[in-house]
Amino acid sequence: MVASDCGDVQVSLRDTADALIGGAAGGQPDPHRFGLAWTTRDGTPVVIAALLSEPLAEQSLTAWSSMAQRVVESYIATARAHARAEQLEKSERLQQALYEIADLSGSDLEMAEMLRRIHAVVGGLMYAENFYIVLYDDASDAFRFLYFADRIDTFVADPTQEISASESPNSLTMALLHHGEPVQGSSDEVRKQLGLEFDERHGPDSRDWLGVPMRRDDRVCGAIVVQSYDREETYGEEERALLSFVAQHILTALDRHQAREELERRVEERTQALQQSNRHLQAEIIERHRAEQLQRALFRIAELSMTSETLEQFYAKVHEVVGELLYARNFYIALVSEDGEWLEFPYSIDERDPRRETRRLSAGLTEYVLRNGLPLLADRTQVDLLQARGAARSHGTLAHFWLGVPLMRDDDVVGVIAVQSYSPDVVFTPRDQELLTFVAHHISSGLARKQAQDRLVAAHAELEQRVQARTHELARANSELMEQIGERTRAEEQLTHQARHDALTGLPNRAQLLDRLADAIARARREPSRHFAVLFLDLDRFKLVNDSVGHSAGDELLVEAGRRIVSAVRGGDSVARLGGDEFAVLVQEIDGLDAAEELAQRILTALGQPCWIGGREVFPSASLGIALWHPRYETGAELLRDSDAAMYRAKASGRDRWAVFDEDMREQAGQILDLEADLRRAINGEGFVAFYQPIVRLADRQVIGHEALLRWRHERRGLLLPSEFIGVGEHSGLIEEVDWIMYRQVAEQLAKGGPGYISMNVSPRHFRASDFADRLLRLVEDSGADPQRLRIEITEVALLDDVPRALRTLQQLRGHGIMAQLDDFGTGYSALSYLHRFPIECLKIDQSFVAGLTGDSRPESVAVVRAIQALAGTLGIHTIGEGVETEEQRTALRELGCAHGQGYLFGRPAEAMAAVAGTAGVAH
Repeated sequence: MVASDCGDVQVSLRDTADALIGGAAGGQPDPHRFGLAWTTRDGTPVVIAALLSEPLAEQSLTAWSSMAQRVVESYIATARAHARAEQLEKSERLQQALYEIADLSGSDLEMAEMLRRIHAVVGGLMYAENFYIVLYDDASDAFRFLYFADRIDTFVADPTQEISASESPNSLTMALLHHGEPVQGSSDEVRKQLGLEFDERHGPDSRDWLGVPMRRDDRVCGAIVVQSYDREETYGEEERALLSFVAQHILTALDRHQAREELERRVEERTQALQQSNRHLQAEIIERHRAEQLQRALFRIAELSMTSETLEQFYAKVHEVVGELLYARNFYIALVSEDGEWLEFPYSIDERDPRRETRRLSAGLTEYVLRNGLPLLADRTQVDLLQARGAARSHGTLAHFWLGVPLMRDDDVVGVIAVQSYSPDVVFTPRDQELLTFVAHHISSGLARKQAQDRLVAAHAELEQRVQARTHELARANSELMEQIGERTRAEEQLTHQARHDALTGLPNRAQLLDRLADAIARARREPSRHFAVLFLDLDRFKLVNDSVGHSAGDELLVEAGRRIVSAVRGGDSVARLGGDEFAVLVQEIDGLDAAEELAQRILTALGQPCWIGGREVFPSASLGIALWHPRYETGAELLRDSDAAMYRAKASGRDRWAVFDEDMREQAGQILDLEADLRRAINGEGFVAFYQPIVRLADRQVIGHEALLRWRHERRGLLLPSEFIGVGEHSGLIEEVDWIMYRQVAEQLAKGGPGYISMNVSPRHFRASDFADRLLRLVEDSGADPQRLRIEITEVALLDDVPRALRTLQQLRGHGIMAQLDDFGTGYSALSYLHRFPIECLKIDQSFVAGLTGDSRPESVAVVRAIQALAGTLGIHTIGEGVETEEQRTALRELGCAHGQGYLFGRPAEAMAAVAGTAGVAH
């Protein structure tokens, strides 16, 4: 039925529908009005209302109702299916966008190109023609535009330029970063929401603006903004949620891209270092090859003097030998005649002047060498200068380069050997001159022998005996040369062995181990059933052995450790020393992890047996890491890296144990790399600060000085003690730069003036440096500090490592007013007989003895402290008790004669120094 279009009809139908929805029939049934209401199977209420032009029969009305009900339910199902399909399509587009962002973060694209493509991905999800990304540094409260695209705003973004909050107080972007939550609306609405004023410097206003922050943990580290200049309500809750979700993936992509760039930079640095090392090695090989070539040439010259049948043959062979050493296409030998009047050319090969006739001695280049008895290396310009001075002139075709060296017999010049070049591309060098001079000496000897031989052959039978004697002499010389050649061959074999083995233990070195690992990886890829593992081993507390009983004892321990490891492994396994106290084992043909763990325990057990080193019984132990072969490994270096990480896990777990590499360790290795990167950035910034702990007179708590202690104010982790980063710093070598930052801060603090002194710890590594004293004195002088207020604290190990050098350093510092204090006294292995030789101002009693003054070990600690006090009194120096934490310890130290102390009882380390003239309070 078709209903009328008039307004009254529509109102009537609406009233009927409302009545049906409300459940009311109302009044008498109207045969011209039809209404139907029901609930679908999924709970959806449906109402149909119609105005009929004429009443319908009951049967027709029933059929029409049934048909209408089916049509409406079919329409509802179709609409819901379309809605689900549209939602699914949006989810697929979002998932595809996230995949593309992840792929871009791992690509090798430049940052600008990667961000441009990410912009295109976001544009596929929503309207993003005007789009930009900023990164935010909450420490400096500044942001920079990493990417900026806008069809109206002409602003050109510089990714390296930081914009601080003070420079842009009314910036929507800065307000969004401070707000920390998504913001949406027109520019006016956003300014009202964030409490900003209009500022035309920040670009044109938009009719709809949507910004979402990017977070790393709980910190805002950036934002993404899209905006529309044409339409209002371009963005809604769905776009806000979508952009917030995508923003975190974009942040992850940026982090991955930056991490990859950092890794590539480190790889490039390492590659350049290896290339430099390779160039040095190639230069050594070339030099060795030249030496071998020269040795062979000399041997051949010596041999030619005996084997050549005639002098002409001897000259030709000599020319051939010289040609192997340098450019000698144009070569001649000139000899002075027996009467000393003529210059003869017994041998000459030249591409321009095929014959050289005998001539009377004149002013030629050859005669110039004869007169001066010195080599001459000259180009065409130098020859012209010689001719202009009348010193020499060229005979024959003028050469571009000419090199002549004298032939000597005893102390007399008897001839000249000369080579020359007619091409400017062939240049003779001082090295060629040196080489030809050296060869000429042997040619002179060979020529003399050959001439003597010819004279002997020309003589008669009465000279036969002399010829035979000379021949025997030459044979002996030849034998000696052969022995020298054999010795050189053996030396070359030894050098080859040394290049692939550790000089101390005789074990394979890192280079050889990497070659064997490469072979093992290749075999495992060809035969997947083959399995192997790498064990990385590091001796525990090895530095203590070196510092206490000396480096020679440490070498002895390394040799013994290598022997024990070899005895513990199987016959087909490879043991290598990587350097220092690090060893590695390539375990071939294993069934699985259990076999590797069993071998690791066997090695630790073998190493743990006591041994005598340097006259002391030592109980060595080690920490061991295991990395099993996995197809993801491309190189042996990767296996060594992961087994090294597992070894550090074992060491951190208590030493004398093994650990197996897993994904947690891979993540931890990444954290260590991050900490090392933070450490490098902190060195270039202002992350390291000196904290000062007061040193007081025990009698009245008067502060007499401070000890400077290192702290790192980390941008995320807060204040760090040295124990939390010293390992990474020592492993990377950065700790030395950190120490000198600390020294500079102490010098600057001293330059501010005031009473009392400041002491700072100097590691044995710094103290051993030959320029330590000069560098420290220069630092103090440049800062304008008073050196008499500075003290250095060193350990007994630093003193006794090199006694003469340590004495010179201390005397140089004392001569400028810098005194030395001996830290942790009583804990080392030094001989007290040495102590009186050093200009030490103070002994610092180790806190372990101070702590023992009030415990069960009081008698032993009292005896040690009393002995230290007696020694200090004998030497005329004072003492400081470290680690004083209780009044009982302070009283005990005073009773034993110790006048000064430091510890938590008097004050904890702080960035600001206590008043030196005041009295230190009790620290709580």
